[in-house]
Amino acid sequence: MTSTDTTTASESEEPGPGGYAAARLRLLHRKEHAGAPRRAALAALTDDWLTGLFTAAAEQSGVRGAALVAVGGYGRAELSPRSDLDLLLLHDGTAAPAAVAALADRLWYPVWDLGLALDHSVRTPAEARRTAAGDLKVQLGLLDARPVAGDRGLAAALRTAILADWRNQAPARLPALRELCRDRAARAGELRFLLEPDLKEARGGLRDTTALRAVAASWLADAPREGLADARRTLLDARDALHLATGRATDRLALQEQDQVARDLGLLDADALLRRLYEAARTVSYAADVTWREVDRVLRARSARPRLRTLLGHGRARAPQRTPLAEGVVEAEGEAVLARTARPEHDPVLPLRAAAAAAQSALPLSPYLVRHLAATARPLPVPWPAEAREELVTLLGAGPATVPVWEALEAEGLVTRLLPDWERVHCRPQRNPVHTWTVDRHLVETAVRASALTRRVGRPDLLLVAALLHDIGKGWPGDHSAAGEVIARDLAARIGFDPHDAGVLATLVRHHLLLVETATRRDLDDPATVRAVADAVGTPATLELLHALTEADALATGPAAWSAWRASLVADLVGRVALLLAGRAPEEPEPAILDAEQERLAVEALRTGGPVLALHARPETPHEEGAPEPVGVELLIALRDRPGVLPAAAGVLALHRLTVRAAELRAAELPTGLGGDADVLLLSWRVAAEYGSLPDAARLRADLVRALDGTLDIAARLAEREAAHPRRRGTAAPPPRVTVAPAGSRLATVIEVRAQDAPGLLHRIGQALERSAVRVRSAHVSTLGANAVDTVYVTDASGKPLAPGEAAELAREVERALG
Repeated sequence: MTSTDTTTASESEEPGPGGYAAARLRLLHRKEHAGAPRRAALAALTDDWLTGLFTAAAEQSGVRGAALVAVGGYGRAELSPRSDLDLLLLHDGTAAPAAVAALADRLWYPVWDLGLALDHSVRTPAEARRTAAGDLKVQLGLLDARPVAGDRGLAAALRTAILADWRNQAPARLPALRELCRDRAARAGELRFLLEPDLKEARGGLRDTTALRAVAASWLADAPREGLADARRTLLDARDALHLATGRATDRLALQEQDQVARDLGLLDADALLRRLYEAARTVSYAADVTWREVDRVLRARSARPRLRTLLGHGRARAPQRTPLAEGVVEAEGEAVLARTARPEHDPVLPLRAAAAAAQSALPLSPYLVRHLAATARPLPVPWPAEAREELVTLLGAGPATVPVWEALEAEGLVTRLLPDWERVHCRPQRNPVHTWTVDRHLVETAVRASALTRRVGRPDLLLVAALLHDIGKGWPGDHSAAGEVIARDLAARIGFDPHDAGVLATLVRHHLLLVETATRRDLDDPATVRAVADAVGTPATLELLHALTEADALATGPAAWSAWRASLVADLVGRVALLLAGRAPEEPEPAILDAEQERLAVEALRTGGPVLALHARPETPHEEGAPEPVGVELLIALRDRPGVLPAAAGVLALHRLTVRAAELRAAELPTGLGGDADVLLLSWRVAAEYGSLPDAARLRADLVRALDGTLDIAARLAEREAAHPRRRGTAAPPPRVTVAPAGSRLATVIEVRAQDAPGLLHRIGQALERSAVRVRSAHVSTLGANAVDTVYVTDASGKPLAPGEAAELAREVERALG
C-alpha cells in the first residue's frame, strides 16, 4: 500500500473514540451485552467502520456504481468474536478494471492489517448470478446478502435476482442442498451425541439452521418454528463464548474448554452446557427431518402432477388416499395422520396408538398430528388402561422405526407427559466414551435392540419396558441402578403393570449390570458367585429376561461394550445360574374351578351338542367423569371336545378382525351328575376389535359351526383378504421360534411359540398341531404388544407326554408352518 493509502485507512479506522479496534475490544469484553445484542452491535460497529473505508476508497478510486455487500453470517448480522467477514464488492461494470481493483485493495488491506479473517470477492451482478448458479455454497451465502455501503439499489437488485433464481431453481437445488447436509453430517457426526461437538458443522448445528433458512426462502416448505430461533441463539451464544475462551476462530467445543464456556454462559458445569446444546441440536435436527420430508413430498407431488393430469384427461386431481392404520389413525402421503373421525379430547390412548401404528408401519408421525395431540389429547388415567400399556409395548417393539416416532413425541413434550421421570434423562450426556448416545437416546436404542431378542423370552413386554427404563436412575445422584429400581417400580405401576410384574421390572433395572459385571470380574467356578446371582435374580423367567436385557444394553451402548468373548462369558454364567434355579422344582398347579357362568355354558354345550358363546365387555378404571370405558371384550366358548377346535375358533376370530390379547383352552371338569362321560372344552379369550366395532355373537357362532363342519375354508378366506388389502410392512420382524420347554410338565409336552402377532397366527399353529395328530390338553396365548407368546400343552393319543424326538419334530413342524 502507498503512504496515502495507509493514512486513509488509519483515519477511517476511527468511527468513534479509540478507533474500531479499541471499540471492538471493549464490546467483546462487556458481558452485560453478551449474546444476540453483542453480535448485532458488533455487526453494526463493523458496518460503520467499513462504510467509512468504502466512502473514502470509492472517492479516491473514482468508482461509481459500486456497493459493499455483507453475505453469509455477516449478512445476517451474526458476527461472533472471531467470525470471518464475508464481503462482496459489487460493481455495475462501467468502471475500469484497474479502478475496481484499486477500490478492492483499499477495502481489503485495512481488514487484514487488523488481523481479521476475510472471505472476499469482486463481481458484477451478472457474474455473481453465474457463480451462484454453478456453486451452491456461493448461492447460499448470497441469500443473506445485505448492503453495507455504496449503491444500495444495486445491492437490492442483486438480492432480488438471487432470490428469484433460487426459487426458480429450487426443485433442482434443494436435493443438492440436502445431499450437502448429509455429507457434512457423515463427516462431523450428530451434535447431540458428541462429547466434543462441532457447533457449526455437526448435524443439528449452525449449518443446518442456515440450510433451513434457505429452504424457507425457496417457498417450497418451511421448518417448524417452535423453539428453532431459541435453539439457534443457544448455539451462537456457545460459539461466542468458545471464541472468547480460546482466542481462536474454532467451532469445536473441546473437553478442556467446556468448563470455561459453561462459566461464561452462567451455567453450573460442563454437563449443564452439553445438555443445553444437545437440546438445541435436537430441536434443529427434528426441524430438519420434518422440513426435508415436506420438501420430498412437494417435489414428488410436482413431478407426479403432469402425469396425473394426463391420466385424468386434465381433470381435477383426486384427494390423497387415506389408508387405515389403527382406530383414529390413517396413512396419508407417507405419514401417519389423524383420521377425520378421531377425537383426541375423548381418547386418551390415541397418542400411544398413533405412535405404535406409525412405528409398526415404518411411517413418520405427521408433525401436525403430534402438535395437535399435544394440545388437545386427554391425559391418561393412572394407572394406564391395558390398551395404553399394550400400545407402548407395540411402539417399543417396532425396531429401528421406533426412534423417529419417539423423537417426534419428545419434540412436542408428549414423552415427559406420559413418563414424568423421563425429564431427568432427556438429553443427558454420558461422559464415558464407550457410550455412543445420550442417556435418553440410549434407552430408546436399547429397546430397539431388545425388539430383536423378544423371541428369546417369555415376556417380551417386560423386556421392552425394562430396556426403556434400565438407566432411568441416571438423572439422580448415587448408584443409578439403585435409584432406577425405585423409579422403575413407580413407573411400572403408573403404566398399569400388576405388583408382580412391577417387581420383576424393578429387579431387572436394579441388576441390569449384574450378569456382565459378574461374568467378566468374578470366578465362575466359585459356587458362591453363581449362588449370589441366583439369589438376586430369583426365578428362571427373570434370568431369561435379564440375559436378553444385558445383551440389548451392551449392543446399544457402543461397539466396545459387547464382543463374542463377553457374550460367551455371560452365556456361561446364565447356564450355571439356570441349572441352580432349576433345582427348585415347581409344584403342579391344581385344576381351576369353574365359575357359575362357565359351568352354565359347559352344560348348555353338552345339552345342545354345538358351541355356546358369551361376550362381556371388560371395563377399565373410570375416567374423571366417572364412566368406565370398555377397552376389550371377554369371549367364552364352550363346546364338546373334537378335532380342530383350536384352529377353527382362532380362525373365526381372525376372520372377524378380532385381535386376540390373551386366551386359554382347557377341559371343563363338571360336577358329578352334570357332565356324564362327554368331554367339554372351555375357551376363554380376551379380544379387541381391530377397528373398534364388535361382530354379532350369533354370526360368530354360525361361522364357528361352519368352520368345525368344514364348510368354511378359513385359510382361503384369510388369504383372499390379505391379497385384496395387503398390510403395510415396516421393519422386518425376527423369525418365529418354536421350542420344547424342558421339564415344563410331568403330564404333557409343552410347546412354546414366539412370533410376530398377525391375523390367523393361532389358526396356523392349531392347524400344524392337528396335522401332527397330537391332542391339545391346554393352550395359553398371550399377545404382548406386537409379539405373541403361545404355549400349548400336548399329549399323544393315549394322553401321555411325547417322546423327546417326537416333541422336537413337532416343534420343527410348527416352526415350518409359521415360516
